[in-house]
Amino acid sequence: MTQAPNRRTAVETLRWVGDERGYLVLIDQTRLPLELVERECRDVETVWEAIKELRVRGAPAIGIAAAYGVVLGLQSAALSQSSALGARLEEVIAYLAKSRPTAVNLFWALDRMRAKGTALLAQSASGNFLGGLLAEARAIHEEDRAICRAIGRYGAELLAVGGGVLTHCNAGGLATAEYGTALSVFFTCQDQGKRLHVFVDETRPLLQGARLTAWELAQRGIEATLICDNMAGQVMREGKVQAVVVGADRIAANGDTANKIGTYSVAVLAAAHGIPFYVAAPTTTFDLAIDSGEQIPIEQRSREEITHGFGRQTAPDGIAVYNPAFDVTPARLIKAIITERGVIEPVSRETIQAAIGPTKRRT
Repeated sequence: MTQAPNRRTAVETLRWVGDERGYLVLIDQTRLPLELVERECRDVETVWEAIKELRVRGAPAIGIAAAYGVVLGLQSAALSQSSALGARLEEVIAYLAKSRPTAVNLFWALDRMRAKGTALLAQSASGNFLGGLLAEARAIHEEDRAICRAIGRYGAELLAVGGGVLTHCNAGGLATAEYGTALSVFFTCQDQGKRLHVFVDETRPLLQGARLTAWELAQRGIEATLICDNMAGQVMREGKVQAVVVGADRIAANGDTANKIGTYSVAVLAAAHGIPFYVAAPTTTFDLAIDSGEQIPIEQRSREEITHGFGRQTAPDGIAVYNPAFDVTPARLIKAIITERGVIEPVSRETIQAAIGPTKRRT
């Protein structure tokens, strides 16, 4: 078991060990907050399982893990012909793409790995094929670090000193390469000496807010209060919250945003209380091939996550269960989207297109 990081130290969610024949190490987030345990992924099947079972989660982190998963999936391919390598590359990418359906960064990262592999094969670079794929995965990883820092800088300008801010689910270092998206805004405020009080929704049914966000904020020494999801409206009514900042798993061309289930409710409550609702996300989270939120695929998870949460039965046998992992917040409820390229405001098809260009999902 690894020791917890020191205060004000960024969480290292994933890291690659060794050369192109190495392996991926990631924090098993299902063990937090009581245990900080790292899990070794030495084959693509282990990466797939880690993504599916939420050992690694958060759209950017999922994309990074999948990129390294492609490298692992090609390690066992004792192939010398370009056609065989290309076929195996497509097989691995198709396999990883089925791990989770909603987070667009997964498909974006797989697209990049496909493009890199295809280019290497076209250059007859099969001798350095694995090394080239690892270099691309490392590039995706490092770019996300810089993206998170930039999101934090832009977002920090939107929050007032001493104000209360609410966040839902976990969009911190555990969900990305380093600083996070929504939490990067809070970490950057801390770096700048700007004090905030963060209210953390527990985020049912898997409690990512209680287990992960609260843990990250405690590691950084940021003043925070954990609340149940159904307390958000009351906290807003009492005037304790002046802004809401959340992450995103996919953003449609019109600005409709998919995020952890319960986000839509928070957005409605924020609008009712006149509180600005911000989404912090990299431009890779935009999917311009999807016109609106109605077309975003929503992952349905097992009934046991609700009826037997964390191993204890809390519902009667046979009760029907509906367990969508995400919901969609319409663009009209979003004050602005904070990206590494700046703040998109107002949120509309035109402002998004102007800010990020023709980003789209292809996988």
